[in-house]
Amino acid sequence: MWLVQSWMNSELPRKMRNFLRRHWQGALRWREKLVFKEEAFHLLVAGFVGVLGGLVNLFFFWAGEMVQRTFLAQSGDPVQTAEMLTTTQRLLLPALGGLAAGLILYLGFRLVGPQGSSDLLEVVVAGDGRLPFRTESVKTASALVSIATGASIGREGGITQLSATLASKLGQFANWPPYRLRMLVGCGAAAGISAAYNAPITGAVFASLIVLGNFSMNLFAPLVCASVVAATVSRSFFGIEPWYQVPQFPPSAPAQLPWFIVLGLVCGGLGAVFLKFMRSAREYFNGLRWPVYVKLMVAGLAVGLVAAAGFPGVCGNGYFVTNSILHGSFDQLPDALPQLSGLLLAKLLVTAVTVGAGTVGGVFTPTLFLGAAVGAVFGIALHQFGCSPSVPAGAFALAGMGATLAGTTRSPLLAIIMAFEISLDYTLMPPLMLACVVATLITRQLHTESVYTDHMRLKGLSLRREIEQAGAAMDKTVGDLMHAPVPPLRENVPLREIANRFVANSNNFFPVVDARQQLIGVVALQDLKEFLHDNVELGGVIAFDVMRPPPPCLTPDQRLVDALPLLLQSELRNVPVVSSLTEKRLVGSLSRAEALAIFSEAIAEKSKPAG
Repeated sequence: MWLVQSWMNSELPRKMRNFLRRHWQGALRWREKLVFKEEAFHLLVAGFVGVLGGLVNLFFFWAGEMVQRTFLAQSGDPVQTAEMLTTTQRLLLPALGGLAAGLILYLGFRLVGPQGSSDLLEVVVAGDGRLPFRTESVKTASALVSIATGASIGREGGITQLSATLASKLGQFANWPPYRLRMLVGCGAAAGISAAYNAPITGAVFASLIVLGNFSMNLFAPLVCASVVAATVSRSFFGIEPWYQVPQFPPSAPAQLPWFIVLGLVCGGLGAVFLKFMRSAREYFNGLRWPVYVKLMVAGLAVGLVAAAGFPGVCGNGYFVTNSILHGSFDQLPDALPQLSGLLLAKLLVTAVTVGAGTVGGVFTPTLFLGAAVGAVFGIALHQFGCSPSVPAGAFALAGMGATLAGTTRSPLLAIIMAFEISLDYTLMPPLMLACVVATLITRQLHTESVYTDHMRLKGLSLRREIEQAGAAMDKTVGDLMHAPVPPLRENVPLREIANRFVANSNNFFPVVDARQQLIGVVALQDLKEFLHDNVELGGVIAFDVMRPPPPCLTPDQRLVDALPLLLQSELRNVPVVSSLTEKRLVGSLSRAEALAIFSEAIAEKSKPAG
C-alpha cells in the first residue's frame, strides 16, 4: 500500500494525468476515425457478393453444358450445334426445349406457391429489396433449359438475376433493413454483369444507372468492389474466357465521323423498332389464355422454323455470330448484304417472340447481336458504294453494338463503357460515342420507355431517380427509410384475435390485406369500442366488418419531401408503404416520427448561422 501511494505521488503519474487532460479530446477524435464504419462493412459484404457472382457464372457455364449434353449428347455454342443438325432437328429442338422450360415454370411455381416479386428493378423501385430464392431457383432451371436448346435469349439475364437473389437472401438471413437489401441487390446485379462479360466497370455502372439509379459514392463503392471481385473470380480462378474477342481496328479519320452519326440514326431507329416489337409480342402473349409451357413451346417453334429456313444463326444468345461479324467473316461473301440483312430481321423477330412469350433470360446479348449486324450491313453497304473504304465493317459493327445498346437502355454512358471493355481499344471510342448519343436521342423520340422500364410502367410504377442530389437528407426516398410492414391482419380474422393483437402490441392500427397481400383497409383501436361495450355475440365479427378504408399510402420510390404533406396529416404512427398506388401490395411502413425528425434536423442545420 505504501509503495502504491509513493508511486502515485511521484512525477510520472502526474505527467500522465496532465498529458491526458491536454489530449483526451484528440484521442477521442482518433478513436472515431478508427471505428469500423458502415461504409467499410458494406465493402466487405460487397466483396463476398462478388465471389458469389463469380461462382454463379461458373455454375451457369457448367450447368448449361450439362443440359446441352442431356438434350444433344454434346456441348457447344447453340449456333455451331444447330449447323450440324438436320432440318427436322433444327425445327424440333427449340420447340421441345421451350416445352420443357415452360413445364419447369408451370410445375415449379405451383410447387413453391405464391411469393413476392422476383423482378430486380421492381424490388428496388417499389419493394424492400427482398428477392425470393425459391422462385428464382425455378426460373434458373427454366433459363438453363431454354439457353441450352437454342432459345433466342441471353445467358447474362439468369446470371445477374441469380447473383442478385443470393445477395438479397444473404441480407434477409441477417435481417438487414431495406436500404441495405437494395444495395445488396445492386451489388449482385453488378457482380453478375461483370462476371458474364468480364467487364467490371460495366457491371458497376449498370447497377448504378439501371438498377439503383444512384451514383452516390456510398453506393457506387460497394458496386465497384463486387464487380471487380466477380470478374477476378471468373477470369483468374476459373479461367472462363470473355464471350467477345474483338480485333484491333485502325483509327478513324475526322472525315469518317459523319458516317458514324448516320449509323447512330440507323441504330436509334432499330432500337425503337426492337422495343416496339417486344412490347407488342408481350401484350399479344399476355392476352392469350394459354399455359406458360404452350407459350414457350410456340416461341421455341418460331426459333426452330427460322433456323430450319436457313438462318441457324438466330439460335442462342448470338455471341458466336457476333464474333464472326466483328472479325469480318461475312465481308467477303458474295451475298454478304442479303445474308446479314436476313439474319438481322430474323433475329429481331424471334427475340421479340421469345421475350414476349415469357422465356427467362436477358436481352443484353441479343441487343448486341442486332447492333453488330446492323453495323456490319451499314459498313458493307458503304464499301459497295465506294464510301469509307478505310474503315472495316467490323468497326461499324462494334459502333453499332454500342449505339443499339445505348438506344434500348437509354444509357449512352453504359454502352460506351461496355464497348470499350469488350474491345479494350480506345481508337474507335470517339466515333462510337457520337453514335451512342445520337442513337439514344432517336430511340427516345420514337419509343417512350427503355428495355428495362417498359413492363414496369404498365404496372404504374414510377422510375424517378435520385441522381442529381444523391445523399441529401431532404432528397431521400421513402424506400431508404421504410421498415418491415406492421404485421397485417387477413380480412377474415375474428374480433377476439384482433383485440388480443392490440393488447400485445403498441401499434394504434393494423393493416388488413387480402390473399394477394393487397391493402384493403385498416383497423384502429377505437373501431373496436362499439363492439367491446355492447352485449353482442363477437364470434361472427371479423376484420372485414370493423375495418375502415385504407388511408393515403406512400410508395418506396416517393421522395421524402413529397411525402411530407401526407405525413403531417396522418394519424398513424407507422404509415403504410405499398408497391404502387395501383397495385397496393403492402411492402413496408414508414415511421412518422423518424421521417419528421429528419425534416427537423435538416431545417435546424439550414438555420445555423454561416461560419
